[in-house]
Amino acid sequence: MPVTFGEIGNYREGATFTDRAELMKAGLHTKNQDGISGDPDRGADAIVVSGGYTDDVDDFDVLVYTGHGGQNENRTRQVTDQVIGGPKGRGNAAMVRSHREEIPVRVIRGPRTRKSDTIRPATGYRYDGLYVIESYGSAPSIHGPLVWKFRMLKLTPVERSIATMVAQKTPQRAPTTVNRILRDVELAQSIKQKYDHMCQVCGIQIEIDGGYYSEGAHIHALGSPYNGPDIAGNILSLCPNDHVRLDNGAIYLSDTFEVIRASDGTVLDQLRIKPGHTIDPDCIRKHRERFRH
Repeated sequence: MPVTFGEIGNYREGATFTDRAELMKAGLHTKNQDGISGDPDRGADAIVVSGGYTDDVDDFDVLVYTGHGGQNENRTRQVTDQVIGGPKGRGNAAMVRSHREEIPVRVIRGPRTRKSDTIRPATGYRYDGLYVIESYGSAPSIHGPLVWKFRMLKLTPVERSIATMVAQKTPQRAPTTVNRILRDVELAQSIKQKYDHMCQVCGIQIEIDGGYYSEGAHIHALGSPYNGPDIAGNILSLCPNDHVRLDNGAIYLSDTFEVIRASDGTVLDQLRIKPGHTIDPDCIRKHRERFRH
C-alpha cells in the first residue's frame, strides 16, 4: 500500500473510523496490526496509539510513544530489548527517519482499554492530527528490557497547514516546528559567547554577515521523558553539523571529555572546554545511556 505523508483528502482532525480496515481504506494508516506505518527509507507516515505499551505517556499535545517490538505473545509484557533497523525494528527505524527528516506523522488513537483513559475514544479509532517527533532515545521499560521512546509534539493549525502544503510538493520534508520547551535563551547565548561561537567539538567558527554563528546544544535533552536540566553544564557551543550529530547519538562524550564517533568507537577529538565552563558529568552519562553507548 502506498505511503502518503501529511493530511489526506478531506479527513481532518477528529474524523472517526470503526476499525483498522476503515483506516487502511482511507489511506490514513497502511498496516492492519502494526502500530507504525511507513518504512525506514521514507519514514513513518502514521502511528496508532492503542495502549499496547504501558510505557506510553499521552497528554494529547505531547505524546511519548513507545516503539515497536520486544513483547511476549500476549503483548502484556516487555521481554526483550527493542531494536532500530532489521526485520524486528523497521517501524522504529521509520520513526527515526521521520525525526531526522522532520516529516509530520499522523497520530490515530485507538479505543481506550481502561476507564481512567480519557484521551482515547471509547470505541473505534480517531484521527487526531499531525505531530512531529521532537526527539527520541532508549530507556528501561517498566518491565526491565530497553524500549525506544519517541517524544512527539502536536502541530498547531498554522503549522499543520504549512506542513501539508510542503508535503504535497516534497513528501520527504516538512518544516521545523516551534520548540515548545521554554529554554533559558540568555544562558545559551552566554555559553556561545564564551567560546566566541567556536564549535567545542571541531573547533570551527562559522562566519556570517555581522559576526559568527553557533548553536547552543543540550547534552541531555530537555523535556519528558528525558527531563535534562537547563544549566550551563548541560549546554555546549556547537556548529550545526555537530549539533545534529550529538542530538542523534552519532557522537558522544566520554567521562574524560573525548569526542567519540558512535559508529566505530573512534576518538575524534578532545572536547574544547574553557575555564569557568564546568560540564555536568551526569548529563554526559545520560546522553550515552539514551543512545546505548
